[in-house]
Amino acid sequence: MSYVMGVDSSTQSCKVVVTDAATGEIVREGRASHPNGTSVDPEAWWVALQEAIVAAGGLTDVSAWAIAGQQHGMVVLDAGGRVIRDALLWNDTRSADAAAALTAELGAEALAERTGLVPVASFTSTKLRWLRDNESDNAAKVAAVALPHDWLTWRLRGFGPDAEGGAALDELVTDRSDASGTGYWSPATGDYDRELLAAALGHDAVLPRVLGPREHVTDADGRLVGPGAGDNAGAALGLAAGPGDVVVSIGTSGTVFAVSEERTIDPTGTVAGFADADGNFLPLVATLNAARVLDAVAGLLGVDHGELSRLALAAEPGAGGLSLVPYFEGERTPNLPDATASLTGMTLASTTRENLARAAVEGMLSGLGAGLEALRGLGVPLERALLIGGGAQSEAVRTIAPLVLGLPVDVPEPAEYVALGAARQAARLAG
Repeated sequence: MSYVMGVDSSTQSCKVVVTDAATGEIVREGRASHPNGTSVDPEAWWVALQEAIVAAGGLTDVSAWAIAGQQHGMVVLDAGGRVIRDALLWNDTRSADAAAALTAELGAEALAERTGLVPVASFTSTKLRWLRDNESDNAAKVAAVALPHDWLTWRLRGFGPDAEGGAALDELVTDRSDASGTGYWSPATGDYDRELLAAALGHDAVLPRVLGPREHVTDADGRLVGPGAGDNAGAALGLAAGPGDVVVSIGTSGTVFAVSEERTIDPTGTVAGFADADGNFLPLVATLNAARVLDAVAGLLGVDHGELSRLALAAEPGAGGLSLVPYFEGERTPNLPDATASLTGMTLASTTRENLARAAVEGMLSGLGAGLEALRGLGVPLERALLIGGGAQSEAVRTIAPLVLGLPVDVPEPAEYVALGAARQAARLAG
């Protein structure tokens, strides 16, 4: 029996699964926490990865492994392979002005064509511009730029400033899905856009070699090592999503991403034109308001989520005309950062607990549906929705989703799909 390991190094924790390479069955698992914050010492991820691997029974009987992880985080290394400063994570917004400056200098349409992205504070390029403008001494030291999963793969393979393999910066590797979230990689050519890197950082630097979906390197013990993936692409692999599938993830925020055989170009920036980890593309839309819409209305009604679901299903579709626009935290899709939520259609007949619960579910799903419409508007084929995340555990959400989204809906069992996607990638290498 051959075992493989998949890792999900997310914002909050590191999850490790060891699976049977032939069947995908999980045989062992481990987990360790990450520190809070939007600026984190990468060494904390390295410690957590080692702890999670030990908790999962170690690597002795593992023949191949791969790491998936949070996208966009900026890990900058000096010529000796040392981390120069804490990594800026995807949710660190200090680079919002830098994003606006890059867009003004280079043009939204040109950037969307060259990289599939229009800069926002999440992306690595904007964080490098922030570094250049605010910490020029640190920027001048940058010899290599990595993403979280790149750096962890490099370390676990045996490289680093104090590792036996040494600070071999040319051994940094990544995959096309994570590279596509940097703002200086071209999904059209599959190469880095060095001019855009220099525009962001101020000079050129070593960037991780982009491995193809079925390429590999090895670690110090000869195990096969996959290219890994960004977290959303890892989840798509774990779900075995293919062209025509759209994944609707209902967590604190919402994410809508589809597997497409064609790249997308959206100069508005609504749809990020990412690549996937399997040779296709992964156009993605993010929304701010998702499961917390249900939290807010459940709190208002003084019920738990099970009772909220029961109330919603007791109401008719359309909630008697009651309509909730769910922009409790502003919104990213559509781009309405200062918007607020509103409840309309209130009459003596419509204003019931059941209708309010139904309006909350329909409103939240309609917000995610706006992401589907943005994908449809770019010609992305959508045939089936895969509903995942905490919000997908609501019976009302599962029942109402096909009506609101206009697609057949499947709800996979809850699982660590990002780590399982990395394990699936490793299993391919193991044959």
